[in-house]
Amino acid sequence: MEPMLTIWVWCSVRLRPRDDRGDVPGWVLITVMSVGLVSALLAFARPALVGMLRTALNSVQ
Repeated sequence: MEPMLTIWVWCSVRLRPRDDRGDVPGWVLITVMSVGLVSALLAFARPALVGMLRTALNSVQ
């Protein structure tokens, strides 16, 4: 790569304004909603999952 192009790329990456912190409340909301969804699904699926695990473990013995 040419030296001037290398300098230009470095400057464009390093000297740009740092406004990429993201939307923190949005990520918190997504995380909380994901945990709630997984918890709700697990409440319904737990008996089936426990049964499958017990069957698998009993077949190994």
